[in-house]
Amino acid sequence: MSVSAPEFRAARCVRFRYRYSECARCLDACPHQAIALSDTGASIDANLCRNCALCVSACRTGAFAADGFKPIDMLRQAIKTERFSIACAPSGHAADAVVPCLGALDASLLAYLEKRRLPTTLLGASLCADCAHGAKGAAQLAANLEAVAELRAAAAPDEWLPIDVVEDAPALAAEKPRFASARRHLFRRLFGRGVDEVAAAVEQRPAAQPAPDKAIRAGAYALTEQRELLQIVAGRKEGEPFRVAIHEALPALDITISPGCTVCEACFRVCPTGAISITENPGDWALLFQRDRCVGCAACLEICQPRVLDAAAAFDLSPDQPPRTLISLAKQRCDRCDRFFVSPRPEKTCRVCSDDQDAFTAIYGG
Repeated sequence: MSVSAPEFRAARCVRFRYRYSECARCLDACPHQAIALSDTGASIDANLCRNCALCVSACRTGAFAADGFKPIDMLRQAIKTERFSIACAPSGHAADAVVPCLGALDASLLAYLEKRRLPTTLLGASLCADCAHGAKGAAQLAANLEAVAELRAAAAPDEWLPIDVVEDAPALAAEKPRFASARRHLFRRLFGRGVDEVAAAVEQRPAAQPAPDKAIRAGAYALTEQRELLQIVAGRKEGEPFRVAIHEALPALDITISPGCTVCEACFRVCPTGAISITENPGDWALLFQRDRCVGCAACLEICQPRVLDAAAAFDLSPDQPPRTLISLAKQRCDRCDRFFVSPRPEKTCRVCSDDQDAFTAIYGG
């Protein structure tokens, strides 16, 4: 297994797309203080990195990739067997697949194995107390297993085969972590910043001010393997709904919008997957949301200055749903330049002409 540091793909990073983003999933997941964040993304100190791959699975947009950890290749191996075992490398267990840390096994991958009813065992989870990846790996595994349990419940009455997390012998696991009693605390410690501090940071910004153009960087759309697996997992017979509650370990959200949109289009420009799009015709403009493409990065929620975007507490995760219109407005024609424009309220002039008039007045007086 390679011990090289994971590759960081800046164009996929939320912090690269949105300069002022407070996303810190990779930093919070890293047990070795090997990740540093900036307004251009993240950097990895190869001297500190232990290649646990927790950043790979924690990142919602697929900004990290590790040579020694290929989840899809592991699934291709698994589906060819009658039983499958996965062990973490630090445990020393022999298994069909050895991964850097069990916490790197994301919820989509684990749920896929359960849905296929492939007997799967995880080895080494009870040795986290003595592992260099420690509580961070245990917390991420607990969060992912919790998310899988929610997906399994949502799939009922379809029967999945739960993954067996094997306990080591008492002599090997004298100080094993107590997942059942501590997982809520560990989950909060690992992901609390992404929920509470980001919300607080957004709340402190001035309302209804458009994000500066320089704050958003363009990048190609990319859909992650985690999200594509989740599409398969959420498929039901005869198109039945697959309702789940929002969960930090699931790469999915359902976006809602309240009155007050300023039509700045920042959410569309910052979305890394194309889940938010704009459609236009000669008379109308509409902002659309395609749930199948959303990976739950929440960049759109961060950048929305009037704070009219929100995430639904529960939603239908069923695949192949058509895009939903968040807001639709009729186009208006500018009295000065005769161009069409969109505004949340009736206006006589477009924003360009209004800005020109404001600049003229500031220079020469009204």
